[in-house]
Amino acid sequence: MAVTMDLRDRRIAILAPVAWRTPPRTYGAWETVASNITEGLVARGWKNITLFATKDSLTKARLVGFIDRGYEEDRTQIGWVSMCLHIAKTLERAGEFDLIHNNFDYLPLTYLPFLQTPMLTTIHGFSHPDILRVYRNYRDTYYVSISDSDRDPQLPYVATVYNGIDLSNLTFRDRPGDKLVFLGRIHPDKGTHLAIEVARRCGRELLIAGIVQDQQYFDALIKPHLNDSSIQYVGPADPIMRDNLFGQAYATLHLKTIPERFGLVLAESMAAGVPVIARDLGSCREVVKDHVTGFLVHHIEEAVAAVDRVDRIDCRDCRRHVEENFSLARMAERYEQVYEEIFRREAARRAEIRNPNFEIRNKPKGPKRK
Repeated sequence: MAVTMDLRDRRIAILAPVAWRTPPRTYGAWETVASNITEGLVARGWKNITLFATKDSLTKARLVGFIDRGYEEDRTQIGWVSMCLHIAKTLERAGEFDLIHNNFDYLPLTYLPFLQTPMLTTIHGFSHPDILRVYRNYRDTYYVSISDSDRDPQLPYVATVYNGIDLSNLTFRDRPGDKLVFLGRIHPDKGTHLAIEVARRCGRELLIAGIVQDQQYFDALIKPHLNDSSIQYVGPADPIMRDNLFGQAYATLHLKTIPERFGLVLAESMAAGVPVIARDLGSCREVVKDHVTGFLVHHIEEAVAAVDRVDRIDCRDCRRHVEENFSLARMAERYEQVYEEIFRREAARRAEIRNPNFEIRNKPKGPKRK
């Protein structure tokens, strides 16, 4: 699709969360995606991108912050106070922009009745069914899903845009290591205990990295199995440490107990040339090519058997799959197309308001603003 320079002159506000710095030092999936969208658009020549994030965030775009540090990194803050202040002060400036790209879940949607500027919300997942009340209440806005599987049938979506990752942070290695790796939050949803069980049955070493989000779970089901050799917990992983872990990896275990929404670690692992063994729930089937870049499994026995077949996977196919589908550049290109579609719909809406008797072919659905 040809893109005019006028499109890339549009003023875009990227609203990031403020739990962590953007991009995060270690954990922070939504902050990671908000950063990648911002940097991807700048790399494509967008001139007027403003990132609203914590004051210590890093970006090549213009940075505006109202919170010094993420509330998860500064426990003197009350998280909800920082969130509300950040969102309110960002949206006070909505009139300065042509589009607000919301990466901060449902709360910014409640400001829509008071805004003239259109808002695009990337839905990074529904953390609880009850938040759907907000999303469904504001159906006359613009939504993007991060996978086809993670959609609510009652919401209108402009598109699905898969998350993209910065390939420059991941070293491709065509010779695998010999360890199994788990990267992610230490939480029952992530299936850390299942990764331990697979490693034990296979007789392979396991490296576990991530923040402990459920201490009781960690103490009861993870900590008793840790030692200095076969099963190690190495703590949260920053990008350098993550790259080092992939360098030691034979395969990455991703055995979630709930449907995956996208799975950044799946793309990161494959980008490093490391095959993935993932439970076939949610978006995993959209991200991992079964028997090509890894294996989709349904239970422990299948995961154990898959470990024995990892040597059949070509590491170059893993990297190529990510380059073609989940790169930062690919994601930015798709969002550029979404922005163009939103501006087209907004122009059609304005034309209809100016001339109610003017018939517009394929009249688009869009927000109803005064």
